[in-house]
Amino acid sequence: MGVITTEECHVLVIGSGGAGIRAALEAARYGDTILIGKTIAGKGGCTVMAEGGYNAVLREADSIEGHLEDTLKGGAFLNDRTLAEVLVTEAPDRMDDLLRFGAVFDAADGCTIAQRPFGGQRYPRTCYAGDRTGHEIVMTLLERLRASGVQIRNEISALELAKDGKRVTGAITSTIDGEIGAIAADAVVLATGGAGQIYDITTNSTGGTGDGYALGYRAGAELIDMEMVQFHPTGAVYPYDARGRLITEAVRGEGGVLKNIEGERFMKRYDPDRMELSTRDVVARSIATEVLEGRGTPRGGVWLDVTHLPEKQIEERLPLMLEQYLTFGVDIRKEPMEVAPTAHHMMGGIRITPDCRTSVPGLFACGEVAGGVHGANRLGGNALAETQVFGRRAGEAAGRSEVRRKRIDPDQIRSAEEKIAAFKDGEMKPSDLIARMKQVMWDGAGIYRTASALTAAREAILDLASAQPNASSGPEILDAWTGQNMLLVAGMILDGALMRQESRGAHVRTDCAVRWSVVDSPYGHTRISPSYRGIEVLRRLP
Repeated sequence: MGVITTEECHVLVIGSGGAGIRAALEAARYGDTILIGKTIAGKGGCTVMAEGGYNAVLREADSIEGHLEDTLKGGAFLNDRTLAEVLVTEAPDRMDDLLRFGAVFDAADGCTIAQRPFGGQRYPRTCYAGDRTGHEIVMTLLERLRASGVQIRNEISALELAKDGKRVTGAITSTIDGEIGAIAADAVVLATGGAGQIYDITTNSTGGTGDGYALGYRAGAELIDMEMVQFHPTGAVYPYDARGRLITEAVRGEGGVLKNIEGERFMKRYDPDRMELSTRDVVARSIATEVLEGRGTPRGGVWLDVTHLPEKQIEERLPLMLEQYLTFGVDIRKEPMEVAPTAHHMMGGIRITPDCRTSVPGLFACGEVAGGVHGANRLGGNALAETQVFGRRAGEAAGRSEVRRKRIDPDQIRSAEEKIAAFKDGEMKPSDLIARMKQVMWDGAGIYRTASALTAAREAILDLASAQPNASSGPEILDAWTGQNMLLVAGMILDGALMRQESRGAHVRTDCAVRWSVVDSPYGHTRISPSYRGIEVLRRLP
């Protein structure tokens, strides 16, 4: 087979969404930088799909302290406090960067950025560009990227991280046609996004397969809180091929209300103070409970209604939602949307320091692939801010890395080739393997969890992982490799969920005593690495 292409650079960035592009822009100030992504830069990932907004403290009535408190409380106090402080402190400056780069956000009075209310926040601090905020951010960053010296390699997948001893020294890659390559680097930044595609119904693009978690794990990195999977409360229910498509929190921020099949505004039972603007974990559980108790729609959802709002407000503030539903034959100005929870965001991930260093020398991580910022539940609007705050930090820290002799170990390349060769003798189509895994995770590790269901799911995932996928062509090979990455990450989610014998944030164990006073929880982070699996015990309650 043999390596077709080899390259060298100072910094290699893996992932071409919002965090990856920002990291590449910063790293390029220090040396040659290559950006690779398995899609086309700016076309894949979740940033470009993000609709709601970007949280930043911009007004005197708001405060950094308030944003931090909201973030910690929303995260059930599982956040790495230092990382959360970095996020809220630097988000306004990174917003200034975006404006300086040319991003256009909605204005409140012609010269002040408009901000809307989002769930779990005491002040309207979510900046937005209609309901296409992520698209505006990514298009702005792409303009900057094309004018930089960053070398962009589209439709290139990282198969493995290369190492020299304990240090990461680059990556072994593949094109969509199955051509193997190698890129040597002084530092590598993982910005590969999340893993929503592990579940049957998700808001994530097809690229959200958790590759970065698997790459980091196999390189020896420590991951934390992998059980913390956020289910967005409002994903589309109908039509079938649109299941899970994100219905932005901006709909509720603009005044949308949730109703069950009886026409009752049911959030008054679950959070009478914040109602639809409660945190995402609470709203998702509330919707799931309504459905489980028989008050959902025949398709298993609830109604999200904006028909009481002025039509002009819907047209100007929610244009994408209006356009999307019109293609479904639903005019949201006149009839409600049918919604249900959908797998959305990973709060856990690779453990990082404030400058985005992982536990492996030479490896950095930023964006959704990194854990700790959001704790047990992410506030809407904090993720877009995270891409810019930590994308910049990762790129700068990687860029400052020492220039070293660059080398890719031939044995690691041969190992990847041998793994690919074995796919030819496999017994299961990658698509079948992935489809079975998605259903297992949806059934066994959803919003409500028990030890018995998690254990059964873990056994099913182990069985699937033992099956060799069958693949011969380039696309099939990548699907097979990706499927094995997904199974590895699914196992980490299940392991973390079994270790955490409490209900906290997005993780609800119905077979454990529910401890809503989470500040008094005896547990800290779950920790997973090739050499260790466990949970930090902070203190025992009397």
